[in-house]
Amino acid sequence: MRKLMGRRATCIRLIRPWLAAGIALSGMHALAANPMSQSLDIRINDDRMTVSFAGAPQVYLQGAIDAEAPKRFGALLKSGRIPPGADVYLNVSQGDLTAALALGRLFRANGMTTHFGTQRPRKRRAGGGSPPAICTGPCVYAYLGGLFRWAPTGADRVGMSDIAAVDKPAVDAYLKSMGIDLDGLTAVTPQAASPATRWLSANQMLEHGLANNGRLPLLTKSWLLPPEPRLELQQQDRKGKHRLALACQPGRVLLTAYEDVGITRARQIVANETRSYLEVDGKQVLVEPRGAAKAEGDALVITRNWPSADLSRLLSSRAVGAWVGGRSEAFRYGFSFTLYPARDAISAFYEACWRAAPWTLKTTGSHRS
Repeated sequence: MRKLMGRRATCIRLIRPWLAAGIALSGMHALAANPMSQSLDIRINDDRMTVSFAGAPQVYLQGAIDAEAPKRFGALLKSGRIPPGADVYLNVSQGDLTAALALGRLFRANGMTTHFGTQRPRKRRAGGGSPPAICTGPCVYAYLGGLFRWAPTGADRVGMSDIAAVDKPAVDAYLKSMGIDLDGLTAVTPQAASPATRWLSANQMLEHGLANNGRLPLLTKSWLLPPEPRLELQQQDRKGKHRLALACQPGRVLLTAYEDVGITRARQIVANETRSYLEVDGKQVLVEPRGAAKAEGDALVITRNWPSADLSRLLSSRAVGAWVGGRSEAFRYGFSFTLYPARDAISAFYEACWRAAPWTLKTTGSHRS
């Protein structure tokens, strides 16, 4: 009996520091925190099923962002309990602004994805699923530190609050370092004469660049001088980096799609390829049988000749993508770009391509004047 009591005492001594720090270990469901507590509760779901399904551990933050929260979160990063690229779910309705900015910097430095959400309870709720999350005040600024930021879903609530004038310089500098549009944020931030909190919809957050739903902005690079004007579209999402290069040549535009997945993964995809194709507004075009896709360097590469006379089609298309089909219709590998943000760059490329290598227009059968 004494041995048993001794072991129990030792176990309590080992666990007590984690309790004091407000950190719940995976599987220790008895350590549930009050969402309105005065310290930030950090819970980590890193079981095999979670990592296999989500691709990364899930970290749940709830309660209040206290001044020591960044230090505790940083310690978990340093120990490896929270790896780079983890998913962070926020359910925080109060806290310290300076600490929230520090947390956001940790999120960004480690390529993390931020969400609004609560941990699914062990016992099923009457309505099913997890209870809704709430994120207001300093929590929103911590959320904005995520490299990829998902808009709220379901009954989750996100509220912007006005900040004190003394805090504005620090907050503005933080937002600029995170690439957040200050004008867009001002449009949804309540002013002194407004209600204390302005609740935001998912559409508002996406429209003003607060959320990106797993995709960074589409980037363009142009080389428009003859004899071969070129345009490159680039985008990064949680799956990796994607590029589409267009090179103007007589009678054609050479399109080359690069899906940076690593050489090992690229070779695996090519080995299981059944066909490859481009996709314009959801329709498959320029379909080629097995053998057309290649593994080059760290990328899966698809190359096609696009007729110059059809180049205007890209100007009016909403989206273009490049894909490799797998062993079944349920599996394909590739990417798609929404072209609206690149409209001006595509138009400039079209004009440069026409000047360098004019083609016959389909509608009139004559050269453009």
